[in-house]
Amino acid sequence: MQWQDQAIILGVRRHGETSVIAEVMTRARGRHLGLVRNGRSRTMQPVLQPGNLVEVTWRARLDEHLGNFSTEPVNFRAATLMEHAASLHGVQALAALLRLLPERDPHPHLFDMLNIVLDHLGEASGAGELYIRFELAVLNDLGFGLDLLQCAATGTREQLEFVSPKSGRAVSRDAGLPYRDKLFRLPEFLKEGSRKSADRESLGEAFRLTQYFLNRHVYEPRGLEPGTARDVFIRTVLADLAA
Repeated sequence: MQWQDQAIILGVRRHGETSVIAEVMTRARGRHLGLVRNGRSRTMQPVLQPGNLVEVTWRARLDEHLGNFSTEPVNFRAATLMEHAASLHGVQALAALLRLLPERDPHPHLFDMLNIVLDHLGEASGAGELYIRFELAVLNDLGFGLDLLQCAATGTREQLEFVSPKSGRAVSRDAGLPYRDKLFRLPEFLKEGSRKSADRESLGEAFRLTQYFLNRHVYEPRGLEPGTARDVFIRTVLADLAA
């Protein structure tokens, strides 16, 4: 068995004295693991840093085997990512999100989105907005997508101001005002057709929104802890916007 694909390094762990097991996100085959022989060598360590884009070839006798990776660098972006606290923790948070998906389950649109997010993690407002859209895409692929296009109560697509914590659907201003203390605010930049960029306040609202639904539908039912990388990423992005 053999295939070749572009991949983004998510992480590595040691295997034996000289090798590593690499975890990558591929475009055609989703999140995939493979053994990289001599992966701890001086030559390979810079290649196998989280965030780097590589060309990977996987070989195994049977499809269900772990298999071996051989890699060729395409984009050494890890060095740039490590220059900023937001991007450093952002890479870890993005990898943690992808680990919520089944291994070897293809999600080509997430691969494309990941490439874009990684290229903009050093930009405070842009990084926060792209990260939120990535979380929404992961929620959707897990089967828990939010409907932010029309009001859950009236069906209108106008004046959407809130999100119901029960249904994950948008609620219009008139329908939601009597219950506004029990609803999430719908951030302006997430409204259909909005030309407004995310600011510190709307990003804070968006992070609370996605965190609630990730906890409710994913982390709590699976007995998982969200981890700290996302929290550090959020604090850093919001602090940069406040500066």
